[in-house]
Amino acid sequence: MHPEIMRDLVSQHGRELREQAHRATLARIAGRNRRPAAADLDAAAMPAIPDYVDGSFRTAGDEVVSRVPAARRAA
Repeated sequence: MHPEIMRDLVSQHGRELREQAHRATLARIAGRNRRPAAADLDAAAMPAIPDYVDGSFRTAGDEVVSRVPAARRAA
């Protein structure tokens, strides 16, 4: 194969590989931007789930923090 043709083919292949890598990077960035941030997840409206059957919530020190208003007693 003629050296100039081979040089052009190698250059073209290199450009194609760089373009493919650039597209993959853009796709990763776009995927990262679409995911909700941790702050957004914390702000989501989710009801609190009591730790115990009587509806109480406990902290690390085992003290009762609050009670669910409509807590039922265990049968």
